Amino acid sequence: CSRKRACQISKSFLPVLEWLPNYRVKEWLISDVISGVSTGLVATLQGLAYALLVAVPVGYGLYSAFFPILTYFFLGTSRHISVGPFPVVSLMVGSVVLSMAPDDNFLIDGSNATGTNGTGTLIDTESRDAQRVLIASTLTFLVGILQVIFGVLQIGFIVRYLADPLVGGFTTAAAFQVLVSQLKIVLNVSTKNYNGVLSIIYTLIETFEKIGTTNIADLLAGLLTIFVCVVVKEINDRFKHKIPIPIPIEVIVTIVATGISYAVDLEKKYNAGIVKSIPRGFLPPEAPDVSLFSQMIAASFSIAIVAYAIAVSVGKVYATKYDYAIDGNQEFIAFGFSNIFSGAFSCFVATTALSRTAVQESTGGKTQVAGIISAGIVLISIVALGKLLEPLQKSVLAAVVIANLKGMFMQVFDVPRLWKQNKVDAMIWVFTCVASIILGLDLGLLAGLLFGLLTVVLRVQL
Repeated sequence: CSRKRACQISKSFLPVLEWLPNYRVKEWLISDVISGVSTGLVATLQGLAYALLVAVPVGYGLYSAFFPILTYFFLGTSRHISVGPFPVVSLMVGSVVLSMAPDDNFLIDGSNATGTNGTGTLIDTESRDAQRVLIASTLTFLVGILQVIFGVLQIGFIVRYLADPLVGGFTTAAAFQVLVSQLKIVLNVSTKNYNGVLSIIYTLIETFEKIGTTNIADLLAGLLTIFVCVVVKEINDRFKHKIPIPIPIEVIVTIVATGISYAVDLEKKYNAGIVKSIPRGFLPPEAPDVSLFSQMIAASFSIAIVAYAIAVSVGKVYATKYDYAIDGNQEFIAFGFSNIFSGAFSCFVATTALSRTAVQESTGGKTQVAGIISAGIVLISIVALGKLLEPLQKSVLAAVVIANLKGMFMQVFDVPRLWKQNKVDAMIWVFTCVASIILGLDLGLLAGLLFGLLTVVLRVQL
């Protein structure tokens, strides 16, 4: 009896012991391989793109698309989600990074300068980037600790209090913030990095004030990328029953754009902003800077909850579709250890992305074996292919991010339906969205939660 109990405990903590021994090699392996390769290519590109949101060098996005999968494979309960970066969470991490390591902290005299901050002021970009990577990885480590604690305390139920209208309003506001943050990269317009209340408004104002300095080569590349990606994604969606594998348009566009940039030498001839440097291989593990914990503890709570809520909500969609269950508390633990582990390797916070998960599932992914194979594809990029992507324009990466926001922006059309069904839910959606745009994502989410609780109290009393 004790041996059986020990086996049950082991399987509850390591779900891989439950499903891997029952893996149907002949039925599932080929599908998982095809899915893993397809997802890995998309994950590589999205990792690079979402690093822009975190305000760290793009190469660190590859690490963030690789390491979290290794831990989730053993600890996770979803068979289908693709673990790694997601725009909303990446933007929340970037907000903390920019507030703790603004350009103004790295102003130096001209003799040692390595770049400018967009206002003509010389800054030490090398030291700035190193500090930002440390902050992002330390925050990831802290988020992981909190998620493990939440899982051990079995408070996975808290996601129920994040009502659909609140999540819809919040993610739509986040999509708008992501759009604004990437707009200046598409235009190749340098602005200050604003943070906090009204930061999105200040960024928009300065971007349009400097729109006359737009780099036409970057703008054309960005607009063309957005157009092609949106159109092909729509084709993938409309003809998904006829197309056996979705067209990996992001990967195709990136390869073509990199080739054009290299052949034409866009940086030299047209002063286009390119990736320039992607580290080859891995950096040694680095301990978090615990002295920073006190400055980021509040933000880490909201990031831990939002990252978890996104992963569980996406996981439940596919669990329902394929008739299996995911364990909410175990998911907290799985993502917690994934973030603790990846935080030691200069990564930023992991969750899942609906678009990437859709690729993993639609290309035939049956289990997290597909996830491990996708990590292998990212590994190849880290070790061997990163150098080839250095001529890629940053505006193309920013455009890929923008093209992936369509689903979140479409949530706006939920408001009229909510208004007809439940006017209070519609008000929660609108209030949370507006608050998150004006106050920033952290305060906006808190304001939305408080407003939602207020409506509950008023409804009970009335």
